[in-house]
Amino acid sequence: MQMNVDNSLPVNLPLLFKLRAKTCPAVIAQAAKNKRGIFKYYDFKTVYEKILLFALALKELGITKGTHTALISDNRREWLIADFALLSLGAVDVPRGCDSTATELHYIISFADCTFGIFENMIQLNKLLEKPVPPALKTVILFEDATEADKNRALSYGLRLYDFRSLMKRGKEIGLSRRFEIEKTMEEIAGSDTATIIFTSGTTNTPKGVVLTHRNYMAQLEVVHNVLTVKEGDMWLSVLPVWHSFERIMQYIAVTLKSGIAYSKPAARIMLADMALIRPQWMCGVPRLWEALAQGIYRSVRKDGRMSFAVFSFFIEAGKLFAWAKDRISGRVCRYKNYPRFLDFFIGIVPYILLLPLYAAGELLVYRRVRKLFGARITAAISGGGALPSDVDAFYRAIGFKLLEGYGITEAGPVLSVRDCIKPRSNCVGIVYPSAQIKIVSEKNGAVLSREPLGFGKKGLVFARGDQIMKGYYKRDDLTSTVIDGELWLNTGDLGILSFDNEIKIIGRAKDAIVLLGGENVEPAAVEKALCMSRFIETAYVTGQDQKHLSALIVPDREALYDFALRCGLLYCDYADLLHQPDVHALIRAEIDKTVNADTGFRPCELIHRFCLLPDSFSVGRELSAKREFMRYKIDKIYAKEIRSLF
Repeated sequence: MQMNVDNSLPVNLPLLFKLRAKTCPAVIAQAAKNKRGIFKYYDFKTVYEKILLFALALKELGITKGTHTALISDNRREWLIADFALLSLGAVDVPRGCDSTATELHYIISFADCTFGIFENMIQLNKLLEKPVPPALKTVILFEDATEADKNRALSYGLRLYDFRSLMKRGKEIGLSRRFEIEKTMEEIAGSDTATIIFTSGTTNTPKGVVLTHRNYMAQLEVVHNVLTVKEGDMWLSVLPVWHSFERIMQYIAVTLKSGIAYSKPAARIMLADMALIRPQWMCGVPRLWEALAQGIYRSVRKDGRMSFAVFSFFIEAGKLFAWAKDRISGRVCRYKNYPRFLDFFIGIVPYILLLPLYAAGELLVYRRVRKLFGARITAAISGGGALPSDVDAFYRAIGFKLLEGYGITEAGPVLSVRDCIKPRSNCVGIVYPSAQIKIVSEKNGAVLSREPLGFGKKGLVFARGDQIMKGYYKRDDLTSTVIDGELWLNTGDLGILSFDNEIKIIGRAKDAIVLLGGENVEPAAVEKALCMSRFIETAYVTGQDQKHLSALIVPDREALYDFALRCGLLYCDYADLLHQPDVHALIRAEIDKTVNADTGFRPCELIHRFCLLPDSFSVGRELSAKREFMRYKIDKIYAKEIRSLF
């Protein structure tokens, strides 16, 4: 992808918002529902003034350049204001969502040396108060209104408590006449200054703090106009957790491209209703969202009767075939082998001609009606945070809904590739992003064999380089050195292939972390360790890459199981028969639920949905390495049938 850099952009994020308030003050920047559920609109000038007012109040509280401030909240209008206010002061925000456990919050806020914390509501603050308050934390702020009882409770823990409304009022009392104090600080922020520390899972389940600078973000924003055809005044529908790097960069992109953000929820009923009202041109979602929407459409049509469902299904299948043929005559096929494109044209032209009348009928009867559910003005949507299932991708291509799959990791700020907006190709995660360099290197079992590029069409580890790559892991130089080499190449831990047109195809993960369909990053080792706390479980292997939920292969403790069978008077022929006993399955299910749950510190996405019992213990050389560590790639292959049965 050709890189045309927008040199008009400033060196840091707060100056970017200031620029937009100057160049397009009347353009809508935010749309959010009020207490009556009615959307209220805020232009760039208004939002910028709110950022300045909040920044003035935060400055009075003591936040200055370099102050680490926790930002614990889900997606909402105030998040963006708080983020830019903190960045305007040169402060560093440390974001996390409302699904975080008390243990996670305590560790992150302590390890990141946060002296201030902004929380969505008292529920989130109470999580922190379940454990000894991190000693550095002195002041906390709620987005929602705080009661006197809330303030007194916080004070009993040695914390000063304020809320967003009162601080905005205080900002107005200070007055915009002193805005120059904030804007002067903005000018002093260098591109190399830290903007945020985003914590992600580590190999030992200890979260790692990814340090991202203003330059990391601006490098991506300077070239985004090469990738997305966003027009001034376009609207984005925002439904994802904004503390995730994917949604966060998309909100910065919206600001950069003079477009607005409308806040909704990822629940289909709410989201589709909001889309009908806002009629956005753009939106982002994780694969699970797109899958759920497609399934919801199928369910809705099925309720209309067998005939309607049969007609709908017929035209969807016809649309998939037509999209396949159109891709070939339009040069939209990824080439992992080097061959002339005219061959694709000859393969696709006859099916295209034959299917064209059928597609026209489908457009009249089905496709445009489905697209209308998304607001009828959608230019394109972006899928990220996990692998998009091929059948889901095919559904949206069939109805003519442009869904652009992208790829990235938090350590890369995060965008590394996205499908071409004009000529998107399936079977890949898009063209290498203009600000990034990608190379594929040879590996064996996740270990790098050579750092020389393999070239196009060869499978290997994906390495990335560019101004967007993180500064490192906070206070963990030892971990940083394991993923960033002396030439500043980042080992993504993903296995992939580069096409002959510089597109990336991700085919697996060399590292152990599991990314679920909803974009949640799960470290299986911690879940496995907890499961093995049960005396009935000898070994637990957690799986679920690109699935909606986790499942597990369980090797029961044979002696404990025999003892259980004796006490319960179970009748069985042999050990294999014992494993099929309903009472045994109920026992293991109870043990799983007892060891892995919210009370033991696990998030909803870390719970085990289904399991399979294995008769034989894992052995060195087969499932285990010499260090008795899981050889996950071998386990996935040996038990492929059992794993498939779990999803």
